[in-house]
Amino acid sequence: MPDRIAMDSGIVISPELPPNDVILLQNLADDVQRCQQNPGPSRGDAAAAESPSGRIADQDSNSSTPGQGAADGSPSHYAWSPRDERDLSRMKALNDPASQDFEPTIFSSVDMRDLPSRLHPLIYHHVLLPYIKWAQTIARHPRTSSDVVMVTHLIIYFTTSIPSAIWLFYHFTYLHGILHFAMQFYYMGTYTLMMHQHIHGGGVLRKTSPVIRLFDVGFPYITDPLMGHTWNTYFYHHVKHHHVEGNGPDDLSSTIRYQRDNVWHFLHYVGRFYFLIWLDLPLYFLRKDRPAVALKAAFWEMFNYATLLTLFRLNSRPTFFVFLLPLMLLRAGLMVGNWGQHAFVDADEPDSDYRSSITLIDVPSNRYCYNDGYHTSHHLNPRRHWRDHPVHLLQNKATYGRENALVFHGIDYLEVTVRLLLHHYDYLAARLVPLGPRQSALTREQRVAMLRRATRRFPEHEIADKFGVAKAK
Repeated sequence: MPDRIAMDSGIVISPELPPNDVILLQNLADDVQRCQQNPGPSRGDAAAAESPSGRIADQDSNSSTPGQGAADGSPSHYAWSPRDERDLSRMKALNDPASQDFEPTIFSSVDMRDLPSRLHPLIYHHVLLPYIKWAQTIARHPRTSSDVVMVTHLIIYFTTSIPSAIWLFYHFTYLHGILHFAMQFYYMGTYTLMMHQHIHGGGVLRKTSPVIRLFDVGFPYITDPLMGHTWNTYFYHHVKHHHVEGNGPDDLSSTIRYQRDNVWHFLHYVGRFYFLIWLDLPLYFLRKDRPAVALKAAFWEMFNYATLLTLFRLNSRPTFFVFLLPLMLLRAGLMVGNWGQHAFVDADEPDSDYRSSITLIDVPSNRYCYNDGYHTSHHLNPRRHWRDHPVHLLQNKATYGRENALVFHGIDYLEVTVRLLLHHYDYLAARLVPLGPRQSALTREQRVAMLRRATRRFPEHEIADKFGVAKAK
């Protein structure tokens, strides 16, 4: 198989993408070619916005603009075709345990279909298959039986990170400390997005026995600090705050008041979170008249800092490598990623989930981080199972196109942030996956102009106008 597959549409598909991403990206690339070859309107808005079953393409959105068209009056999306139906069926089959094409996710780096050729038959049949059968009995989401990968990662963390950290406190060497931090740096992204599933879904394991339930609730208190998280802050900030505000004016991690291609604005954004979130988050909950949540958020953050301070005073060198370095790195990484996720905000409808977040179809986000690239889909339904995101996008691509949602390929959130700060708009425009005739008809220069417009900061009077005066205060 070639390293990368180039499409005539300009979209490049990596064979390292998860199977459903490959199907989706090929489908979208075919749409781009068809739109470029036939630039005229396809079908009426109402017909094209419906799937073959006749239901409206998407019901998750908080904001939609039915019938929105291109500037020339042509519809901004396309008709559902038999090819779309075939691709959708293939994608659903990969997620359906009742289908012969179903593939559970066992490892991040390799698909189930490739394991027989990579493993010795004895290992495959007598070690791997029994492990999968056992892991499926404790992994959450019995409907999909696909979350074996989370059990796999928990085993990895408890057999590498924890023993290594304990040994560093028992017998510290700088070489071990550096290697331990490098290992944690490698784990950090995947772990954080596993915890993303944990905080949205109420855990990653089934609650079939008291022991498993206790472990599912308790393991983050052991592993979170090793990966740079403070106890429960991710839950309070992300679930109880960010998804409530949705990058709006009251969101502490909102990007709308910043010029998203300005380095100084970016440093202010990261620095505010880095140094003040311990105070800002409890104050946010107090302003929202939620004193109990404010107290919990403040307690866990302060308790975590007190614990780290105590450990540092008792044994500074292992504490620095095991806990402090991961904390310093992750705090910056979270905001760099969030900047990329919400860097492009539509000037006309900044409160739309489609227009204030983006979708990335790339290897780091989707193969190794539980489809984290599908940020728009996640904001539309925060409890959507991670393997359902590509299916959702294909099933609702007409709505995405009508809403002028932005989809990119071959780039992750960190690179989006870096490219913006370097003003590499041409590069970002080349990574755009045009949705529907409107975006497909744009020249490279027009794509660049569209992206530039979407990174403009919102002045306070405009925030008051777009979000309402009460929200802007």
